[in-house]
Amino acid sequence: MATTTHHGDVPDPLERLTLAQLRERTSVKWRTHPDDVLPLWVAEMDVVLAEPVVAAVHRAVDTGDTGYPAGTGYAEALASFAARRWGWDGLDVARTAVVPDVMLGVVETLRLLTDVGDAVVVSAPVYPPFHAFTAHDGRRVLEAGLRAEGRLDLDDLDRAFGEAVAGGGRAAYLMSNPHNPTGAVHTRAELEAVAALARRHGVRVVADEIHAPLVLAGASFTPYLSVAGAEDAFVLTSASKAFNLPGLKAAVLVAGPEAAADLARLPEEVGHGASHVAVLAHTAALAHGDAWLDALLVGLDAKRTLLGDLLAAHLPGVRWTPGQGTYLAWLDCRDLGLGTDDAVRRPGEVPGTVTDLAGPARFFLDHARVALSAGHVFGTGGAGHVRLNHATSAAVLTEALARMGRAVAGR
Repeated sequence: MATTTHHGDVPDPLERLTLAQLRERTSVKWRTHPDDVLPLWVAEMDVVLAEPVVAAVHRAVDTGDTGYPAGTGYAEALASFAARRWGWDGLDVARTAVVPDVMLGVVETLRLLTDVGDAVVVSAPVYPPFHAFTAHDGRRVLEAGLRAEGRLDLDDLDRAFGEAVAGGGRAAYLMSNPHNPTGAVHTRAELEAVAALARRHGVRVVADEIHAPLVLAGASFTPYLSVAGAEDAFVLTSASKAFNLPGLKAAVLVAGPEAAADLARLPEEVGHGASHVAVLAHTAALAHGDAWLDALLVGLDAKRTLLGDLLAAHLPGVRWTPGQGTYLAWLDCRDLGLGTDDAVRRPGEVPGTVTDLAGPARFFLDHARVALSAGHVFGTGGAGHVRLNHATSAAVLTEALARMGRAVAGR
C-alpha cells in the first residue's frame, strides 16, 4: 500500500479553535445539549476546514456557481486519492454515481440488490443507521457478532449469511470498513474471507468506506473492491468524515466490475439529491487536501495516545482496545457499575436514535456533563458501552475525562 506523504507544514487542525469558538457553531453537536456539556458524541470534528475546501466553497459563492451538479470530477478526484493514498488504481470512474450521502446511497443500493422482506446482515455493534435505514426500508436486519477485540467474527458471519439466504430471496451484507464504532481496520485477509463467504452463500456486499482516509499509524487501509472475490460488490464513500463536511451533502457510489449492470439500474433521480457546492467541496478535499489530512492524522494519533493515558488516570475500570482508524473510541464501561441499558431494546426492535441515552451514557451526561453515544443504539453487544469522539483539542479531551473520573469516584 502507498504511504502517506506530506505536502507542507499545516498546523494541527484539532488545536486551532477554542471552546468558546466551537460553541458558536449551530450544528447538532453543539445545539443538542446545554452549554455546560462537553459534546463528544456525534461524528463531527472540532477542526478548522482544509484551505482548499474553504477556497472552493468561497469561489462557488463568489461566482454564483450554485446550480446543479455535473460531470465526474468528484469520482475522478476519488480515484486519484485512492491511487495516491492506498496504492489502488482500480477505481473505474465509469462505474460510479454521485448520490446524496452515504446512507441514502446505501438504501438505494440495497434496493438494487434486495427486495422488501429480504435479509441484510450487519456486524453488530455497528453504526446505528445500518439498522434503522435498512429496517425502515422494509428489509430484515440480521446481526452477526464481533470478536471480543472488536474485529469481524467470520464464523458468525458464515452463520448469518446462511440464515439470510435460508428462506430464499436475495440477501446483502452491509459492512463498515473501517468499523464504526470499534475503529478496527479490516485486513486484506479478513476482507478476502468476507468475499469468499459472500460468494459461497450468494450474498452481495455493500461496504461503507466513509472512514477510509482516517487510518492511523500502525494500520493500513484496504479498499474492499481491491480484494479477490469482491468484483460484484458496491462501495460508498465521501470526504465527509475525513474532512468534516457532513453539512455538505454528496457521496460516491462505486460498483465492482461484475456489478455494472446493477449500477445501470440506479434511478437517474437519485443523483439529484447531491449538492453542487458539496460536490465542489468534496472534490477539492480529495484532490488538494493531503497536507491538511496528514496534519489531522498526526493530531488524531496523538489524541488516541492521550485518551489512553487519561483513561488509565481517571477511569482505570474502563476497558478499551485502541482503534486503528476513525476518531471514535468504543469504551466498555460494564465494570463501573453505572447501570445497564440492556432493557432499552426489546427483542427484534430496531436500535434507537443516536440521542437515546441509558446506562453509562446517561450517567456521564447527568453527573459529568459529558455527552457520549450510548452503546445500546449500536445493536447487540453494545449494552454497557459508550462511543467517545476524540477528534477535539487536548484541553477539551482532558477536561472531559477528568469530569468523568470525578463523577465515577463521587458516586
